[in-house]
Amino acid sequence: MSGLAKVARILGAEVTGSDRLLEGHAAENVPPGAEVVYSSAIPPDNPERTTGAPELHRADLLAELTQLKPTIAVSGTHGKTTTTSMLVHAMPGQSYLVGGEVRSTGTNADWNPDGEWLIVEADESDRSLLKLHPTIAVVTNAELDHHTEYASSRDVDDTFREFLARARDAVVAPDLTRLRADAHVFGEYDGPLPVPGVHNRRNAAAALKAIGLAGGDVQVAADRLATFAGAGRRFEIVGTANGATVVDDYAHHPTEVRATIEAARTQGAERVIALFQPHLFSRTQREAKAFGEALAQADLVVQIDVYPARERQEDYPGVTGLLIAQHTADARRGVPVVWAKTHATARDFLQGTLQKGDLLLTMGAGDVNTIGRDLVAHSEPTGR
Repeated sequence: MSGLAKVARILGAEVTGSDRLLEGHAAENVPPGAEVVYSSAIPPDNPERTTGAPELHRADLLAELTQLKPTIAVSGTHGKTTTTSMLVHAMPGQSYLVGGEVRSTGTNADWNPDGEWLIVEADESDRSLLKLHPTIAVVTNAELDHHTEYASSRDVDDTFREFLARARDAVVAPDLTRLRADAHVFGEYDGPLPVPGVHNRRNAAAALKAIGLAGGDVQVAADRLATFAGAGRRFEIVGTANGATVVDDYAHHPTEVRATIEAARTQGAERVIALFQPHLFSRTQREAKAFGEALAQADLVVQIDVYPARERQEDYPGVTGLLIAQHTADARRGVPVVWAKTHATARDFLQGTLQKGDLLLTMGAGDVNTIGRDLVAHSEPTGR
């Protein structure tokens, strides 16, 4: 939403906005004559959607922008933000809207009237990617993740298939040619890449394949990827706490959690400690066992409770983060698992546990990152 607001202002619109975590939402925040742009997280009974003002879903506004320039749209269950950020970094001077901050530019969106291309992250969680008008469509991978939106993996495939059909050219992972027969397939990039993990090498390969289809110089783009600093909350090094390296990651699906822990293993740490906050009760209910199996690959697991986002605890009785902690303990005998439940308990435990040589991963799509940043901010200078 902030990226859309920024681009709209650059294009000459008068923009106001509100956030429920800051000043909150209220009808008086909507100026006379305004058009209200909202996301899928904002229900119809929100006071700013009941003023009678004309409305536009954020995907409809993004769709309008994709008609102004030829567009590279990146979707997939995992890796969208990083792959889109790689495109932005490797194709400087283009317009873009990304779901997280591109570290090399310091922002998540920009509009360059002189840039030929628009690069966007396409969200599959609410099927809004089907509103876009891509020239080149990229699908990094396909798994069932958003259980309240999709009935099955076949439903997910059908949505990505329709998305790819909207584009002139398609780029897909090797196992996704079933989604479009003439799609271009990416492999695994083997050049210099600062961000760790096999999954990021695949992301880089996808980005370079799209750049080639856009008429860009792939070798020049690859050279730029050698300086790619990553995207916000994607294996982002926050600092040190008690001599331990603190890394934050947006991983909120079992596949992402496993990939992030595997990437952490390549960094030479003596212990990989995973602090995990589940995102959504529905995902926790369906994927608790898979989360446990992924988290059990760490040397120590600290589990806190569910970040509910748009869901309510009363609709999911008995579903808490403890389910994942229990499955983690069952998945690998001997791995220490701490059910901290709250931010404060997790922070206090880690403050007394972290030591030099550790790598702490704070993982989740909620506010778990605040724990790692707080630990870094209040770390003892000499460590343990």
